[in-house]
Amino acid sequence: MIFERDLTSFLKSKARPGPPPVRYRDRRPPGSERATLKGELHVREPMEPDKRVVVVTGASSGFGKATASLLAARGFRVFGTSRTPRADRGDGFEMLELDVDSDVSVYRCVKTIQERAGAVDVLVNNAGQVLTGSIEETSTEEAKAHFETNFFGAVRMTRAVLPSMRQRQRGCIVNVGSIAGAIPVPFEGFYAAAKAALLAYSRALRLEVARFNIHVSVVEPGFFKTNLGNARKRAANPLDAYAGAEERAVGRLQEHIDDGADPRIVAETIVGIVESPSARLRYPVGKERRYLFLEKITPAGRFEAGLRRHWKLDR
Repeated sequence: MIFERDLTSFLKSKARPGPPPVRYRDRRPPGSERATLKGELHVREPMEPDKRVVVVTGASSGFGKATASLLAARGFRVFGTSRTPRADRGDGFEMLELDVDSDVSVYRCVKTIQERAGAVDVLVNNAGQVLTGSIEETSTEEAKAHFETNFFGAVRMTRAVLPSMRQRQRGCIVNVGSIAGAIPVPFEGFYAAAKAALLAYSRALRLEVARFNIHVSVVEPGFFKTNLGNARKRAANPLDAYAGAEERAVGRLQEHIDDGADPRIVAETIVGIVESPSARLRYPVGKERRYLFLEKITPAGRFEAGLRRHWKLDR
């Protein structure tokens, strides 16, 4: 019996109720190059108290763009960021230049937002990239560079906005993780490792800042129709020993992305978190979240064998 049939039979016989649907409220919710973020910025209260100020990183496309657009449509003052923002847009939110790999760039971006709109109320850490290659053929330098964006980028942005959130005793931080952080995709191991680190970081942060009325959540999408795969970086020194298996696995992954759901589903989940007074830590999104349940009820060896078949690794 193939892996997908195993899944169907298990879910029919043993499935537990999934998480409750996201509910929305109709009302609008109320330098040198070695510079660091240790100094706190002078922060004004928002110029328009009825509009919370939101920052969405990686907002030029995909989850980020959909999230920024939806939040803006619901009345938030939204700033999106990108390394190369376009001026000729009509998405209802402002775009700023930001490289999350740089302390200086993060400092300047947050300072600009605070000068224009006041303190940041909501941070959505979405900026990221994909690194493809086997663990063996990926250099330490490539792995570090990947973590700089996918993990430490969120760390930098969070550190930049936390002081004002803590002073004002309110705030919301949403980190965009991935189901791959729990169930890695082969040949994207460092992507999975960065997302797993982001989840652990978010769990600790949530405990630390809860007493300041700052809420931390992680959205864990499955496969959605975004251009993240098209921006994939590959290990510079591939090994022939992995070539065939990698081609099959990445091909299967691209099929999932091409057949993926609308990124707006993830955006709607993020909006629900931002508008919720009691958001939980984890929000798996997409049909692939069923694999998190399947892993719990399936013997480890059988589950792993199903993954190898799914990704065509045993040919």
